[in-house]
Amino acid sequence: MNPGLSQTSDQDLAAYARAGRDDAYRELLSRYKAPVYRLIVKHVGDPDEALDLTQETFLAGFSALSRYDADRPFRVWIARIAINKCRDWARRRKVRAFFSRALPLESAHHVASDIPSPDMEASDRLELARVRGAIAQLPQNLREVLLLRGMDDVSQAEAAAMLNVSEKTVETRLYRARMRLRDLLADSSSPA
Repeated sequence: MNPGLSQTSDQDLAAYARAGRDDAYRELLSRYKAPVYRLIVKHVGDPDEALDLTQETFLAGFSALSRYDADRPFRVWIARIAINKCRDWARRRKVRAFFSRALPLESAHHVASDIPSPDMEASDRLELARVRGAIAQLPQNLREVLLLRGMDDVSQAEAAAMLNVSEKTVETRLYRARMRLRDLLADSSSPA
């Protein structure tokens, strides 16, 4: 790899990649693979699925590189693609869950189970599972803002650009997400 590319701007790397330079693609991947993976794994909660979605994100991004606006940060552009991949994954998961429940039990043996894995049920992870469950109950628009701002340390401006909303909308959604999460966690901890 060309050592000079590590100092090259994202905009120039995108231009080099569009011109067919494989080393530019590799450099973009090297810079953003880990942050994109972290963003996705926080959205989907499954490291294996997150790896697949990270790969899908970069395949989609690189195939659409001609539409990348060099006036915007590449990080925001690729994160928006990742969020869209997470949304698609969530829709597919809901459809699979519906059909797995609709099938007779004897014909559903090949459908993956939605129950938590044994390591998530371990006593030292109960609280984490409870919080993840509460986050999963949030509406998608609130969950996305909470994950971006609260867990991935994305700035308000970057979150607004990634979600294609105003910064005020991000602020409002984050406030609502935190309040709703607090209520959900309080409800789940109170005795039935």
